[in-house]
Amino acid sequence: MDIKKDILEFIGDKSLVEDINFEVSNLIIYTKNRDFFLDNAETVHSLVNREKKRIEIRLDTSLLMQESKAEESIRKIAVPEADVKEVWFDKDRSLVYIEAMRPELLSASNKKFINQIKHETGWTPSLSRFPLIKSDIVRAVREMLYSNSAFRRKLLNSIGEKIYYSNFEVNEKYWVRISALGGFGHVGRSAVFVQTPMSNVLLDCGVDVSNQREPVPRLDAPEFDLAKLDAVVITHSHLDHCGFLPALYKYGYKGPVYSTAPTRDVMTLLHLDYISLANKKNSKQMFDVDDIKEMLKHSIVLPYHEVTDITPDFRVTLHNAGHILGSSMVHLNIGNGFYNLLYTGDFKYANSKTLNRAENVFDRVEGLIMESTYGGDNDQQPSREEAEQFFLDIITKTIEKNGKVLVPVLGVGRAQELMLLIEEWGRFGLIPEIPVIVDGMLWDVTAIYTVYPEFMNSETKSRIIEYNNNPFTAPSFKHTVSEEERQQVLSGGPAIIIATSGMMNGGPSVTYFANMCEDEKNSVVLVSYQGAGTLGRTLQNGGREVEIEVKGKLKKMDVKAMIYSIEGFSGHSDRLQLERYLRDIKPKPRKIFLVHGEESKLQEFSRYVRRRFHVETLTPHVLDAVRLK
Repeated sequence: MDIKKDILEFIGDKSLVEDINFEVSNLIIYTKNRDFFLDNAETVHSLVNREKKRIEIRLDTSLLMQESKAEESIRKIAVPEADVKEVWFDKDRSLVYIEAMRPELLSASNKKFINQIKHETGWTPSLSRFPLIKSDIVRAVREMLYSNSAFRRKLLNSIGEKIYYSNFEVNEKYWVRISALGGFGHVGRSAVFVQTPMSNVLLDCGVDVSNQREPVPRLDAPEFDLAKLDAVVITHSHLDHCGFLPALYKYGYKGPVYSTAPTRDVMTLLHLDYISLANKKNSKQMFDVDDIKEMLKHSIVLPYHEVTDITPDFRVTLHNAGHILGSSMVHLNIGNGFYNLLYTGDFKYANSKTLNRAENVFDRVEGLIMESTYGGDNDQQPSREEAEQFFLDIITKTIEKNGKVLVPVLGVGRAQELMLLIEEWGRFGLIPEIPVIVDGMLWDVTAIYTVYPEFMNSETKSRIIEYNNNPFTAPSFKHTVSEEERQQVLSGGPAIIIATSGMMNGGPSVTYFANMCEDEKNSVVLVSYQGAGTLGRTLQNGGREVEIEVKGKLKKMDVKAMIYSIEGFSGHSDRLQLERYLRDIKPKPRKIFLVHGEESKLQEFSRYVRRRFHVETLTPHVLDAVRLK
């Protein structure tokens, strides 16, 4: 069926339609008829019911109001309390993006505000939140997208044409298989390759920052051909899941990458930070800024729960994974129901300060690829209440000694979780008023958190939306970025310092540690997974004589500071939560693949799952390929 032709025949009056474009699996009808543009609800409703696709009608670009005049009109129409900050025009797609401090005040007026903009300017508006904390990265990402409007329209249409006009059939020769390119039998460089006779889709494309020998996915596998790759789906922004993505574009990939909006923004920030660190160390870079820009040009964001065709025989739906902001479980409906595969990515099956727990109910699940970082028989984390009390006790005792508390964290997730906790303690007077240092990139990530409260739990979302009650802008939080500012912190009084990297294999956390570790008044609190061979793992295992690079030279240091490890803040599910998830997931999978964990722990958990749930359970190795059906 030619869906464009079918739409034209249904509308009847062809003069109403100037063009029909695809935006991936959505259809956009462009018209030069203003009456049809402004009054089309009945037509769109009938078409959606008929075609079972999302359909929108926009005014042809030739009839749009000039951009400066349109912006002036928009600012006059918007209620002042909404505080419109930026107006971006995506000219080739007839869209105007309105960024406001309080966009809900505009959406609250709903169709009145939207329709008035359409009527006066011809542009179709889209609302978004302006960062409550200044964010250069959010601005840069949006500017990159809107400045490539013509390219984006062409890209989205070409994807749609491939989806709708490629013939495929599910017959006795149809098959589905997965290949383990990374993250199998270890933590790091996650990459799962899913193939059918029609399509090639890559789930995640990460790096292993703690592995110098094999840091990137095995894209040299014989079945993987970058020229034939149709799509990439990224579960979340941690580098072990997205860190090699820009390199795909460096080596010639020209297809789309799907993720949530927060994942797109944060991973862009982390990619840029990677380049910055590589430059400082004079080390070889896997990609450069141009490759990141190319990645952004090809990025397509999806909300949770929206079913989207990404190839002729792949439909993807993203679900909350509870791990970090925007983290997703990826559900694939393959071959129009032939096989349903769920890839959890990293997930947390428990509520946190920022997020709701991972989702567990799906329409269909035959195969489950499940992270099992803490799948070992003894990997039971303390309760959240115990972890919080332990952390509070450490802070209290350290401050009483006039010391400082260093908390090395990953760039996104754990830092914001701890910020909310510390802000709460300060608000209720459980800790004294001391500075809480949020170092460097962490502040930029936190700014992105303030843009997307809809991805958080209801309590944190409501506080951000209240605007003047935003927990991330509490007075105690201080942002540092320069060495001079760090030295001022180190020479000052008691403080809580939150800094990257979480494994202490680089970044400002190592700088702070080198200056703090020989003073017994200070404390270091490890709250992240510590990879083998990292400084964090050495300290976690009791090492007290370490070598640290200081001003380009290795220096032996005697660690006298107190070292603590708290696993209860982990963004990963522990063993009990993993078991609970398999008990609660609906429907029950018929085959389970355990990934993203040390091999011994995967084997322990695999034996338990087979015994307890009576389901086929596999722990593939990198370069293994398995036919699903």
